[in-house]
Amino acid sequence: MKIFIVLETILMLTSPVFAQMWRVDDIGNLTVDGEIFRIKGGSWTGLEGREMPSDEPWETIPAPMEMYIGNVWWVESGRTYEQDINEFKQMGFNLIRLPVVPQTLDPAHPHGRAPYLKNTESVQIENARLALETVIRLLDEAGIFVLLDIHSCSNDVGWRAGRLDDRPPWIDADWDNYDFSRENYDCSGYGVSRWLDDLRELAGMGTQLGVGNIMGIEIFNEPYDYSWSEWRSLIDQAYNAIDSVNSDILVFAGGIGPSNNSESADSPHGVAASNPGWGENLYEAGDNPPSMPKDRLVYCPHAFGPSMYVQKQFMDPAQPECAGMEGDEAGDNRCNIVINPALLEQGWEEHFGYLKDLGYAVVIGAFGGNPDWPDNTEERVRNRYDYLGDTTVDWQWQNAFIDYLLSSGIADTIYWSINPESLNLGGIYGHAYDPVSNTGGWGTWESADQRKLDLLRRHWDAIGPPAQTPTTQPSESGDVNGDNTINIIDALLTARYYVGIIPDGFIARNADVDCDGGITIVDALLIARYYVGLVSSFDC
Repeated sequence: MKIFIVLETILMLTSPVFAQMWRVDDIGNLTVDGEIFRIKGGSWTGLEGREMPSDEPWETIPAPMEMYIGNVWWVESGRTYEQDINEFKQMGFNLIRLPVVPQTLDPAHPHGRAPYLKNTESVQIENARLALETVIRLLDEAGIFVLLDIHSCSNDVGWRAGRLDDRPPWIDADWDNYDFSRENYDCSGYGVSRWLDDLRELAGMGTQLGVGNIMGIEIFNEPYDYSWSEWRSLIDQAYNAIDSVNSDILVFAGGIGPSNNSESADSPHGVAASNPGWGENLYEAGDNPPSMPKDRLVYCPHAFGPSMYVQKQFMDPAQPECAGMEGDEAGDNRCNIVINPALLEQGWEEHFGYLKDLGYAVVIGAFGGNPDWPDNTEERVRNRYDYLGDTTVDWQWQNAFIDYLLSSGIADTIYWSINPESLNLGGIYGHAYDPVSNTGGWGTWESADQRKLDLLRRHWDAIGPPAQTPTTQPSESGDVNGDNTINIIDALLTARYYVGIIPDGFIARNADVDCDGGITIVDALLIARYYVGLVSSFDC
């Protein structure tokens, strides 16, 4: 009976329901109830609306809002929400970013209901709002934290929106052979007032649902069409709205873009040779930060390589005729792509990395890519870049980015995305969809891409616990707090480490008692078994 009580206690303490107050410490670490927390995150998408091609049978062609779970009515797989979440946790994720839009919050909105639901009937959830609430509860039960993200001003506009009241012309209006443009939709009916109402509603969701796993809100995804002074003001307004409802969660604010259509044509971003992507530019934040409390603010820049967009800094210096080209123009002129880590690192440091040195919390809110680009992506991209002999350039970018994070001490990341439905980037899971040979494979999930998991673990494992870990450490396996005894406290501390909460003075090397190279709930349970006398020693 004693071991069952111990195990029950451990499992309870791996649930975020025990987490109460999130803050940022003086050197930029995220903390929960005073203990340092490391984000090992991924986005799980669908509730923000999905792209619909023009040949869909629905008359209005909306952007339906439904969680992707890899079990669609035309290819039933038997996957469930619980199975997905369990696999996410086994992969090592301790936080899920959930993108939503204002329409997600309306349980009566037709785009979140039948007949637009794609999941097979056995796992369909009646409406998008209920799906959001269900998933948050299931993640809480699994001990996984949640970051809510207002991803756009409308499900029918999606990633195109660079401001709260954005409207056409959208960036993809004149893309050739592109079947997902949304020129008939805009965000003119949204604006600041409704946005603040939505933030207040999200801030109260933890109390409404009776969960403790919501750590914060990313207030608007990639606000690339604002100047810094405009976005800075909106960050403060967002904080005031959120804090009026919930003073325990964090405010996540991304960067702006390289240019805007508001106060000026260009936004300062440091060296001209390294152009920031949407949501990456925080160059002005250090000298002109928001006035909200620093211990509640998290900067969450987004960064992507050529599989998202071919930037000017990717042009081959051996082709001077390509200097300054980007996007489709670079492909049309058959420009080679070269990944120059030194140039990229200079840009990343100026765009956001320097904020870490100033004591701000810096979490990479979205990054990722397609290791095989331009293969395994949409037909228009493959055709444009079919001259490239090297299909590893995006993978080179991803590895260069991880190298930079390791060298700069940025420990917290959120990968885009876990599910594979992102048209150009893919996901952690593979998918059967191919725009030429298998259009019916959309929405089906295959096994995880081990390359991507290994990349993430290279970062997760190298960062480890914070620098405050004592340098003098006992060598006994199981004694994770260095008090020369192995007891239930060691098991509980190991369980908390497993979910990302780094206990003060935690000795990581003593926690891997099953010698598998990682610290998991299995190690916590083995230490508990040792404590009650069911095992007499560890393997290492």
